[in-house]
Amino acid sequence: MLRLSELKLPLDHSPEAIEAVILKRLRIPPSQLINHRLVKRSIDARRHERIQFIYSADVKVRGEAALLKRHAGNQKIRKAPDTRYYPVAQAPTDFPQVETQRPVVVGAGPCGYFAALLLAQMGFKPLLLERGQSIKKRTLETFAFWRGQRPFNPDSNAQFGEGGAGTFSDGKLYSQVSDPEHYGRKVLEELVASGANPEILTVHRPHIGTYKLATVVRGMRARIEELGGEIRFETRVDELLLRRDLDHSRTGKPLQVVGLKLADGSTISSRHVLFALGHSARDSFAMLERVGVKLEAKPFSVGLRIEHPQPLIDRARWGPMVGHPQLGHAEYKLVHHARNGRSVYSFCMCPGGVVVGATSQADCVVTNGMSQHTRNERNANSALVVNLEHQDLCSYERWPGDPLAGVALQRDLERRAFQLGGGGYCAPAQRQEDFQAGRPTTCLGEVIPSYLPGITLVDLNQMLPAPLIEALREALPAFARRLPGYEHPDAVLTGVETRTSSPVRIPRDNSFESLNTTGLIPAGEGAGYAGGILSAGIDGIRAAEALAKQLVVAQSSA
Repeated sequence: MLRLSELKLPLDHSPEAIEAVILKRLRIPPSQLINHRLVKRSIDARRHERIQFIYSADVKVRGEAALLKRHAGNQKIRKAPDTRYYPVAQAPTDFPQVETQRPVVVGAGPCGYFAALLLAQMGFKPLLLERGQSIKKRTLETFAFWRGQRPFNPDSNAQFGEGGAGTFSDGKLYSQVSDPEHYGRKVLEELVASGANPEILTVHRPHIGTYKLATVVRGMRARIEELGGEIRFETRVDELLLRRDLDHSRTGKPLQVVGLKLADGSTISSRHVLFALGHSARDSFAMLERVGVKLEAKPFSVGLRIEHPQPLIDRARWGPMVGHPQLGHAEYKLVHHARNGRSVYSFCMCPGGVVVGATSQADCVVTNGMSQHTRNERNANSALVVNLEHQDLCSYERWPGDPLAGVALQRDLERRAFQLGGGGYCAPAQRQEDFQAGRPTTCLGEVIPSYLPGITLVDLNQMLPAPLIEALREALPAFARRLPGYEHPDAVLTGVETRTSSPVRIPRDNSFESLNTTGLIPAGEGAGYAGGILSAGIDGIRAAEALAKQLVVAQSSA
């Protein structure tokens, strides 16, 4: 197969045009082309008067070797990569002979689910533990909380429960992580096999949407269980049980995992635990620190969420082509480097979406964005966040280098937001024009905020540290120069956005194992190694492979 890239066609091209542009690129007659398969489709909107589709395709031809030689040096024509997945291990048919060798995965977010699926596909029959509820119960309870119909549940909410934090999001499936093994393709193919739309295999910036994600999550659960895996919901891990290894000359690690203690007081024995925590598992971070697992602080960002009318964003991105049926609602990605040294950037942009309450702790307010697959709500929303520096964390450190200082800062900002919102989980909000002028907002304009349970109009300048406010104020007009209309006076800013990524990293070695704890494999977003559904799924696969190799060695020596 050959991989052809940058095949350009107008928005209104016919289906036959793809084959025609392939033939033109290769300079071959139709008889030489056997078949082709689209592998990527993106949109080039740099020139509003000439928006185009950009395709990549895998092409099977007669005389491939001669064609490659003829087009040598053309980077747009090359050998197609092999994106098939090859398992690294296979469990013995009688696995497990020893109960403590059964792998346990903690956390049913994308990292945990992909790790469990891979382990199950290799025959290791994993046990998956999730503190929150199954997707149906979790969705009903979370939506009822947003509507003020049920109290907040600290163990099952927008952060915790089957599917993880990404379940209540736009379901974005793209990432900037390096992926030479093409594990991202494996993630997308497994999502399609579990119920996702096959279009995610080809579109440049695929997304699933909240309601569709629920279907996909249930499909993944069923496949894990069919392969012998076991999933237990509403099962919180309260302690990682460790044994101190007095003679650790072989491993160099003073601690060894021996099991888990659950919230109901029961224990599970295992010497192989994969911790796929979410970025909001603060009690788990504190527990790991308490039992001696090595942690370290990790950089992250905080800020606000901004809402504009979706048609404004569409006009800014598509120009005169706005409304074209092939385009749909527009997205954006913006970055500004402020004069005070901070970087302001858009994050988790949700076209045609809503702003939602994403706290995982009582009496705190956290914002996030969510879209359905249709992206048909009236507003576009995105986080606008600013990087934190050490000076922002100093007052939250219990000692120099405190790994949980970021958690303390997040909690403080979220409690401030709760108080500014007046309680009841209402969020503090402000018109953009008032935010820039440093005055409280007294009434809304054209943009009606979507956040539930509701908003309270305030002055957000008193909520975030001064350097972050300064950087945000500078960035907004800079963004408007790139995206006309962005500085709409009635655009609504809602606070606070703190869960951009984990503030903690659980460092691991080249075998994916904790630096000081044998048998513990930290993975995913909460461990500091991912930042979204796709990258978390990729890290789950890699972590599962590392664990599978350990299990094969342990089984052979049992």
